[in-house]
Amino acid sequence: MKDDGTAGVYRRCGCTDPVTGRRLGPQCSRLSIPTHGSWYFSVQLPRDTPGPARFRKGGFRTAPQAATARNDALATAAAGSNPRRITVEQWLRRWLQSLPGRVRRSTAATYGHHVDHYLIPHLGKHTLAGLRPAHIETMFTTIAPLTTRTGRPISAATMQRIRATLRRALNMAIREQLLLVNPARLILLPRPHRHRPQPWSAARVAAWQNDGQRPTVSVWTPDQLARFLTFAADDPLYPLWWLAALRGLRRGELCALRWTDLDLAEGTLTVNHHIAHVHGRPYLDSPKTAAGQRTIALDRTTIAVLRKHQQHQQQLFTDASALWLPDGAVFTRPDTRPIRPDWLTHHFAARVTTSGLPPVRLHDLRHGAATLALTAHADLKTVQDMLGHTSYAFTADTYTTVLPERARQVAESTAQLILDAQHKLPEPSPDRHSHAGVGCRAAGASGG
Repeated sequence: MKDDGTAGVYRRCGCTDPVTGRRLGPQCSRLSIPTHGSWYFSVQLPRDTPGPARFRKGGFRTAPQAATARNDALATAAAGSNPRRITVEQWLRRWLQSLPGRVRRSTAATYGHHVDHYLIPHLGKHTLAGLRPAHIETMFTTIAPLTTRTGRPISAATMQRIRATLRRALNMAIREQLLLVNPARLILLPRPHRHRPQPWSAARVAAWQNDGQRPTVSVWTPDQLARFLTFAADDPLYPLWWLAALRGLRRGELCALRWTDLDLAEGTLTVNHHIAHVHGRPYLDSPKTAAGQRTIALDRTTIAVLRKHQQHQQQLFTDASALWLPDGAVFTRPDTRPIRPDWLTHHFAARVTTSGLPPVRLHDLRHGAATLALTAHADLKTVQDMLGHTSYAFTADTYTTVLPERARQVAESTAQLILDAQHKLPEPSPDRHSHAGVGCRAAGASGG
């Protein structure tokens, strides 16, 4: 019989017979529901391949995905008798199939994007054993002028992430003794430039108003932030903007926040989850690192803002004939629907445009929260814990730029230390005056 592309592909579920406890298999009546169960493939491998002749694997969301995996399994098995015949494409497909359960869903999706859009188109035809650093360098030279899905040039940071994906896949080939050296480790790429937050000073605002020039990463000054919060006072999401601006939560953390994560009596907020996206679909996930799961202190004003928001939300649900739950989302849309992080980003951008203030991204409120905390004399360790950073060095390096007011205070205080010390020195004798000494004392006198 001719293979139509779906031979050996089928759908199964885990439902069992309530009497015998055995799995229903293809007899499950719910398999007629498209979203029930998952897709599997089963193939007969060549007899000269190691392991069982029949190979079965499942957990695929769609039949085409299962069919693609089946074809990759057959191709890999066909080359298995001679490892030198395995192509980079075959290996990358096999590596992607090994990822579920080992990495986060969002991480696996990023790897898949790199494999499908960059690595296979440029390197897939080479054999795994024949892959050389020159091939990889040619790939990066070719993709450097390209743009991303958002129309922006491919950055040095993106190039580094693409190489990291390839390097991880080839490391697995080394562990399976298919390679001796990882050629991706021999590639030199431009180091990404870290853009530190820049405050919207009067000069930068003037440049933006004149020709649209703006910093790559910008933060509002306290006065500008106060103007935005006053402008957004009637916005149903005002408490969200307030919390993001003062405590620095990520957008996914804000969307995932539940009332059970708040202890308004004690004045604390615990970050337990965040909303992530995979292929445009949001899902609830745990923080990426142990530092991301944290408890944040709340000030009295923030507590009052959240209490008022809770009362307003309860009334909103009552008016919409919806059930308000004590473990429900802290922030919802006006029609009580959940908030998606991507929708929140666009909504915030629209509010900023309407306000007339210089532009900042939603994520820049997080940078601003860190900068404000440092301006209020918080130590870097406190800021690190508030933001959920794993590395103290990362926090220190990112937020070395502070608001101009604080920088001027530090400069004045530093100079004053010298001036005070000069005033305590005994007056020099007339015969020991020097031009440098006179200049120094004069500066002290004028500064005092």
